[in-house]
Amino acid sequence: MAAYVIAEVSVTDAEGYELYKPLAGASVVANGGSYAVRGGAVESLEGEPVTGRVVVLRFDSMEAARDWYNGDGYQAALPLRQAAATSRVYIVEGTE
Repeated sequence: MAAYVIAEVSVTDAEGYELYKPLAGASVVANGGSYAVRGGAVESLEGEPVTGRVVVLRFDSMEAARDWYNGDGYQAALPLRQAAATSRVYIVEGTE
């Protein structure tokens, strides 16, 4: 069953975040994932308004999503994001 990694990202250092993006993107592709959403327009319908970027990644399974996140490629990129943004990141199992 597909799984989606959802990240809500508030960038605090735009220059630093630009260093993160190509490394993260390469790690997603190398691990069989794809971008469904990558920072497009957001319209809040209920609750607190969304601030910052929303990113949605698709993987073939929860295990594949965890493997990507814990893998060497993304772990090399992660400190760059953490230094340049505050984030909330989680995995959601799909219905497929």
